[in-house]
Amino acid sequence: KEDGYIDAYYGPEAVQQQAVADASGYTLPQLEARVVALKLRAGAFADDGIEGDSMEERRARFLAAQLTAARTRLRMMRGETIPFVEEAEGLFGVRPETPPLSSFDETIARIDALVRGEGPLWQRIEGFTDRFNIPEDRLQPVLDAAIAECKRRTLERIALPAGESFTLALVTEKPWSGYNYYQGGYASKIEINTDLPVRLNRAVDLGCHEGYPGHHAFNALLEKNLVNARGWTEFSVYPLFSPQSLIAEGSANYGIDLAFPGDEQLAFEREVLAPLAGLPTDDLATYAALREAMRDLGPARYTIAAQYLAEEITREEAADLLQRYQLVSPER
Repeated sequence: KEDGYIDAYYGPEAVQQQAVADASGYTLPQLEARVVALKLRAGAFADDGIEGDSMEERRARFLAAQLTAARTRLRMMRGETIPFVEEAEGLFGVRPETPPLSSFDETIARIDALVRGEGPLWQRIEGFTDRFNIPEDRLQPVLDAAIAECKRRTLERIALPAGESFTLALVTEKPWSGYNYYQGGYASKIEINTDLPVRLNRAVDLGCHEGYPGHHAFNALLEKNLVNARGWTEFSVYPLFSPQSLIAEGSANYGIDLAFPGDEQLAFEREVLAPLAGLPTDDLATYAALREAMRDLGPARYTIAAQYLAEEITREEAADLLQRYQLVSPER
């Protein structure tokens, strides 16, 4: 019923064909009723988490959470307006905090001290960080080197299925910086968006997030340990709006710090990636400190999104606030 809702599927083709045929014959209210019935069936196998925590109980609770997300999405498709925090909880199983924007002023002052100069802070940051844009003709070898190091570090800690692999493509006109399309059979297709210049730190970030130990490794292990080993076919379908998505994105982000703890990413960029890209190394420490400080501004996006979706601010006001509290150029 919704293009893009299924992010990946690698289960039996007959099941997919039946699902497509069923969906075309049901209205949205009928689909919602089926989701409710399925959740009741799953709930019969799920303990409350206190008396037992077997793998089957955990499986049932996870399936119930996935179905809650499906019902929430169906409510939205039917035109129901759900407040931002309730929408996030329904789709992803968490209630994000929406701190007041004034609580980020101290962080912005800290960032201001890192990038001295004239003009608006976002402009100074863009000017400074643009020094670390990877030249287009060197992007492929830099990404290849970063991904190889991400994989090497991952394999030191995590055993991946034999024969796992992915293909990498540089693309344009996408609303994301990178994307992993899991194909099944321990294979992924990873695309990197080059609409805007790719900065040096993004090589490791994308290599870890999309590849190792992020989405590609995560999905390959799900397929190996749950779909193939246990026969849990429901894990072969990946709904984009779901708790499974939250776990995938969170683990992929954490995978960057896991693979490159402390100053190890800075050292790798200084010793390997910057020379490979032909970029300066003298201000890399400041560049790393700036990125770390700007990560603390991340939750401001939730507050701005909540205000915008509640129609408390206009689209233009939301853009201005994103520029002020995310410190990015109008183009980005």
